[in-house]
Amino acid sequence: MKSEQVNCSTPRTLMNKLILVNNEGIILNDYIIRNVGSNEWITLGFLNQYGFNLACKSTEDLKSFCGLDVILRDGIGIKLALKFLGIEAGTNLNGTDLIPKIVNATKSNNPNYIVLGTESPWLEKGSKKLFGNDDFKVLDGFKEYEEYLVFLKETVDSTKYNVVILAMGMPKQEVLAERIKREIKANGVVVCGGAIIDFQAGRFKRAPVWMRKLSLEWLYRLLKEPKRLFNRYVIGIPVFFYNLLLWFGFKR
Repeated sequence: MKSEQVNCSTPRTLMNKLILVNNEGIILNDYIIRNVGSNEWITLGFLNQYGFNLACKSTEDLKSFCGLDVILRDGIGIKLALKFLGIEAGTNLNGTDLIPKIVNATKSNNPNYIVLGTESPWLEKGSKKLFGNDDFKVLDGFKEYEEYLVFLKETVDSTKYNVVILAMGMPKQEVLAERIKREIKANGVVVCGGAIIDFQAGRFKRAPVWMRKLSLEWLYRLLKEPKRLFNRYVIGIPVFFYNLLLWFGFKR
């Protein structure tokens, strides 16, 4: 079951493409497990405040997000945007929590696991934590698109369900997801996972549970990595609200 196709030409229509659910089981059952018997890829990603800013700034980045089959709401920023629009935001679905459940949901099908992203030794350590004793193939997140496509053509198994985790950040992973679906024939799921492998490896620590419940994980990450995340949050959050007003404030 794929997401409804939306003519996604502006950040406004990108927001309309979000799949909003109150139970993550709907995503696992209706979009992942149901795809196992198909003969094609399904691409899945997450839209947060940072991704929305990228889509507002660049038509190419907007196109990359719109190319995903399934886009899920991630974070307090998008929740506030939906509330502003009078839309029920549903459950927050971030990759760090959902991707291990996607892996577990497909384990019974003996899938072919592939991870593209981050760097050694975190790449191998995090992938091992995510897949357990199952075999997997990896390639770091600093290659050109063509190198990934060559690697995938050699490692994708047409006789199995393929689970490809892209852990290389926005918008590179969204661009690659669209190219995988278009250029490589196989059955599987491509998930845009951001820092999932680094979290699995223990390179980055999750915020305490109480901060996650208060939707303050972004603040925890900023305090831990102020230099790397300054632009994303300190500058990016005001820009995000400006973009909301630009696209929705006078067009509701």
